[in-house]
Amino acid sequence: MRTINRIIIHCSDTRQGQIVDAKVIDRWHREKGYRKIGYHYVVLEDGTIEKGRDEAEVGAHCLRYNNGSIGICYCGGKGADGRPADTRTQAQKKALIFLVQDLCARYKIADIAGHCEFANKACPCFDVKKEFKL
Repeated sequence: MRTINRIIIHCSDTRQGQIVDAKVIDRWHREKGYRKIGYHYVVLEDGTIEKGRDEAEVGAHCLRYNNGSIGICYCGGKGADGRPADTRTQAQKKALIFLVQDLCARYKIADIAGHCEFANKACPCFDVKKEFKL
């Protein structure tokens, strides 16, 4: 098993209400040349947590930071106007808390970060450090 010490949270960069799931994201990533979905988990608007890549596999979600991290993507991240926005539903917020707590209990997580901390992007469109303190 690989060493996992970081969680990186992403958004799908889609408008709230747009139907997106792990299968759709897997297709998008394959179209970009990935072997499969780059995230380890996808959180749907209704709070369902879908598996992406196996945790034992290095992800493809954050350039230069995939090794040692788990990538979580919530569906949304754009408002009705198409601009970056925290579109997480209450169910998604609850599911993210559950998933992060579960991963922290199973691995020695030293950092919980938003994708924007490693790339010039708004993703995940909320302040991860403020919401998830170790």
